[in-house]
Amino acid sequence: MTVPQIWRKIPQFYNLYGKKCSSCNKLYFPPRDICVECGDHKLENFKFRGKGNIITYTIIRTPLSDPEGELIDRPAREIPYILAVIELEEGPRLTSEIVDCSPDEVKIGKKVESVFRKIVEKGPKGVIQYGYKFRLSG
Repeated sequence: MTVPQIWRKIPQFYNLYGKKCSSCNKLYFPPRDICVECGDHKLENFKFRGKGNIITYTIIRTPLSDPEGELIDRPAREIPYILAVIELEEGPRLTSEIVDCSPDEVKIGKKVESVFRKIVEKGPKGVIQYGYKFRLSG
Protein backbone atom coordinates (compact mmCIF):
# COMPACT_ATOMS: atom_id res chain seq x y z
CA MET A 1 0.00 0.00 0.00
CA THR A 2 1.38 3.43 -0.94
CA VAL A 3 1.75 6.32 1.49
CA PRO A 4 -1.20 8.28 0.00
CA GLN A 5 -3.44 5.19 0.32
CA ILE A 6 -2.39 4.73 3.95
CA TRP A 7 -3.14 8.40 4.73
CA ARG A 8 -6.59 8.21 3.11
CA LYS A 9 -7.48 5.13 5.15
CA ILE A 10 -6.34 6.43 8.56
CA PRO A 11 -9.92 6.91 9.89
CA GLN A 12 -10.84 3.37 8.86
CA PHE A 13 -7.63 1.73 10.13
CA TYR A 14 -7.14 3.75 13.32
CA ASN A 15 -10.71 4.22 14.54
CA LEU A 16 -12.85 1.48 12.96
CA TYR A 17 -14.89 3.95 10.94
CA GLY A 18 -17.44 2.50 8.58
CA LYS A 19 -20.64 3.81 7.00
CA LYS A 20 -24.29 3.88 7.98
CA CYS A 21 -27.09 4.18 5.42
CA SER A 22 -29.25 7.25 6.07
CA SER A 23 -32.34 5.47 4.69
CA CYS A 24 -32.32 1.93 6.10
CA ASN A 25 -29.65 2.20 8.86
CA LYS A 26 -27.58 -0.70 7.46
CA LEU A 27 -23.98 -0.59 8.77
CA TYR A 28 -20.90 -1.33 6.66
CA PHE A 29 -17.29 -2.09 7.44
CA PRO A 30 -15.17 -1.44 5.52
CA PRO A 31 -16.89 1.72 4.30
CA ARG A 32 -18.76 1.71 1.00
CA ASP A 33 -20.41 4.37 -1.15
CA ILE A 34 -23.74 2.71 -1.97
CA CYS A 35 -26.07 0.76 0.31
CA VAL A 36 -26.59 -2.76 -1.05
CA GLU A 37 -29.88 -3.07 0.88
CA CYS A 38 -31.75 -0.06 -0.50
CA GLY A 39 -29.42 1.46 -3.13
CA ASP A 40 -29.14 4.82 -1.34
CA HIS A 41 -26.02 6.92 -1.97
CA LYS A 42 -26.39 8.86 1.29
CA LEU A 43 -24.14 7.00 3.70
CA GLU A 44 -22.72 8.78 6.72
CA ASN A 45 -19.60 8.02 8.73
CA PHE A 46 -20.13 5.65 11.63
CA LYS A 47 -17.60 4.82 14.36
CA PHE A 48 -17.82 1.24 15.61
CA ARG A 49 -17.17 0.62 19.31
CA GLY A 50 -14.58 -2.06 18.55
CA LYS A 51 -16.21 -4.83 20.58
CA GLY A 52 -17.46 -8.14 19.29
CA ASN A 53 -17.25 -11.94 19.30
CA ILE A 54 -15.07 -14.49 17.55
CA ILE A 55 -17.09 -16.27 14.85
CA THR A 56 -14.26 -18.51 13.64
CA TYR A 57 -10.46 -18.49 13.72
CA THR A 58 -7.33 -20.19 12.48
CA ILE A 59 -3.84 -20.49 13.91
CA ILE A 60 -1.01 -19.74 11.47
CA ARG A 61 2.04 -21.83 12.35
CA THR A 62 4.13 -21.40 9.19
CA PRO A 63 5.57 -18.01 8.22
CA LEU A 64 4.99 -16.68 4.71
CA SER A 65 8.12 -16.35 2.60
CA ASP A 66 8.95 -15.05 -0.84
CA PRO A 67 10.65 -17.23 -3.52
CA GLU A 68 14.10 -16.40 -2.09
CA GLY A 69 13.04 -17.63 1.36
CA GLU A 70 12.83 -14.19 3.01
CA LEU A 71 10.02 -13.80 5.53
CA ILE A 72 7.21 -11.48 4.46
CA ASP A 73 5.94 -8.80 6.88
CA ARG A 74 6.36 -10.94 9.98
CA PRO A 75 9.47 -12.08 11.85
CA ALA A 76 9.67 -15.79 12.69
CA ARG A 77 9.43 -14.95 16.41
CA GLU A 78 5.79 -13.95 15.87
CA ILE A 79 4.73 -17.43 14.78
CA PRO A 80 2.19 -18.81 15.62
CA TYR A 81 -0.38 -16.07 15.26
CA ILE A 82 -4.17 -16.12 15.25
CA LEU A 83 -6.48 -14.78 12.54
CA ALA A 84 -10.17 -14.55 13.35
CA VAL A 85 -13.46 -13.51 11.81
CA ILE A 86 -15.01 -11.10 14.29
CA GLU A 87 -18.63 -10.05 14.39
CA LEU A 88 -18.83 -6.53 15.79
CA GLU A 89 -21.62 -5.79 18.29
CA GLU A 90 -23.17 -3.53 15.65
CA GLY A 91 -23.35 -6.40 13.12
CA PRO A 92 -20.61 -6.21 10.45
CA ARG A 93 -17.93 -8.89 10.31
CA LEU A 94 -14.23 -8.37 9.71
CA THR A 95 -11.03 -10.39 9.71
CA SER A 96 -8.33 -9.44 12.18
CA GLU A 97 -5.40 -10.79 14.14
CA ILE A 98 -5.97 -11.73 17.78
CA VAL A 99 -3.08 -10.55 19.99
CA ASP A 100 -1.91 -10.63 23.61
CA CYS A 101 -2.91 -14.26 24.25
CA SER A 102 -1.86 -17.81 23.48
CA PRO A 103 -3.62 -19.87 20.81
CA ASP A 104 -5.02 -22.13 23.56
CA GLU A 105 -7.04 -19.23 25.01
CA VAL A 106 -8.92 -18.45 21.79
CA LYS A 107 -12.37 -20.04 21.40
CA ILE A 108 -15.36 -19.44 19.14
CA GLY A 109 -17.81 -17.10 20.86
CA LYS A 110 -15.22 -15.37 23.07
CA LYS A 111 -15.59 -11.61 23.45
CA VAL A 112 -12.91 -9.37 21.95
CA GLU A 113 -12.05 -5.67 21.82
CA SER A 114 -10.00 -3.67 19.36
CA VAL A 115 -6.51 -2.45 20.18
CA PHE A 116 -4.12 -0.17 18.29
CA ARG A 117 -1.01 -1.98 17.02
CA LYS A 118 1.73 -1.88 14.40
CA ILE A 119 0.53 -3.81 11.35
CA VAL A 120 3.56 -3.80 9.06
CA GLU A 121 6.88 -2.05 8.47
CA LYS A 122 8.17 -1.78 4.91
CA GLY A 123 11.88 -2.34 5.41
CA PRO A 124 14.11 -0.92 8.14
CA LYS A 125 13.57 2.68 6.98
CA GLY A 126 10.22 2.27 5.30
CA VAL A 127 6.65 3.26 6.09
CA ILE A 128 5.23 1.85 9.31
CA GLN A 129 1.52 1.16 9.10
CA TYR A 130 -0.56 1.05 12.28
CA GLY A 131 -4.12 -0.09 12.72
CA TYR A 132 -6.49 -2.27 14.68
CA LYS A 133 -6.08 -5.78 15.95
CA PHE A 134 -8.20 -7.47 18.61
CA ARG A 135 -7.55 -8.99 22.03
CA LEU A 136 -9.68 -11.11 24.31
CA SER A 137 -11.86 -9.17 26.73
CA GLY A 138 -14.00 -9.87 29.79
